[in-house]
Amino acid sequence: MSFRLQPTPPARPNRCQLFGPGSNPRLFPKMAASAADVINLDLEDSVAPSDKDQARGNIIRATHDFDWGAKTLAVRINSLDTPYWYRDVVDLLEQSSDRLDQIMIPKVGCAEDVYAVDALITAVESAKSRTRPVSLEVIIESAAGLAHVEAIAAASPRLQAMSLGAADFAASMGMQTTGIGGTQENYYMLHGQNRHYADPWHWAQTAIVAACRTHGLLPVDGPFGDFSDDEGYRAQARRSATLGMVGKWAIHPKQIALANEVFTPSDEAVTEAREILAAMEDAKKNGAGATVYKGRLVDIASIKQAEVIVAQSDLIAASAG
Repeated sequence: MSFRLQPTPPARPNRCQLFGPGSNPRLFPKMAASAADVINLDLEDSVAPSDKDQARGNIIRATHDFDWGAKTLAVRINSLDTPYWYRDVVDLLEQSSDRLDQIMIPKVGCAEDVYAVDALITAVESAKSRTRPVSLEVIIESAAGLAHVEAIAAASPRLQAMSLGAADFAASMGMQTTGIGGTQENYYMLHGQNRHYADPWHWAQTAIVAACRTHGLLPVDGPFGDFSDDEGYRAQARRSATLGMVGKWAIHPKQIALANEVFTPSDEAVTEAREILAAMEDAKKNGAGATVYKGRLVDIASIKQAEVIVAQSDLIAASAG
């Protein structure tokens, strides 16, 4: 372990982030009553330019009028290359209730993008004497964002989470696909006459996870566009969870249960993790640094792996209770 210890990420469940357009307030009660851990009310891609002002007002009222329970309530503002984002920040911070938890910044390409939003938030919070600081989440969805991912992850103490936005990322990279996440038909290797499909998002996800874990953030997988394909969603979510991501977006309500299923450690996994911890505790009492569990070697590194699973399970159980 480095002399500089890896920071602990925020202790909150983040299995599913449910998105809904701010221009459709009829969805808000259903979102509030859903099983999603995080609600993302959107001012960006899902809102037409002519509806931006109305959507912003809808969201501000929603922070006052609805019971969001223990969910993290976030708003995705417009990107910094538009004329809308500063008004998003100012109006949200001046007029929303303290129930607003987080602002999501899309299309972040460098650390300075985060600095700009942080500075504006700080000024408004000070001017309005807001006592509950708003946190930040960023979306990596460009070549520049991935190239600067570690600097972005270290850009602000407000930053709590980072997501991959597959569609805009693919466009920025010039990828020949119109799919949003998942397997890509032309991304395969041949072995004889058999096709083996690889994961074109793997390297970007790995870079995001590494940056997040280095700086104590929550790494989150982004959207899966084909909401009719449950198994495709599960497959990508499982890969993301295996890589170290803590959750995934839902762009349709039916994806909520899928995300919660995948990112909630199974009873079997939790039982095994607790048994590994118990076996290592017995080994330490006997002066050993390793032991055998179900025919395989477990050691100090195994403790750390098991502790991650147990901590996730305990966190989810505590939030549900």
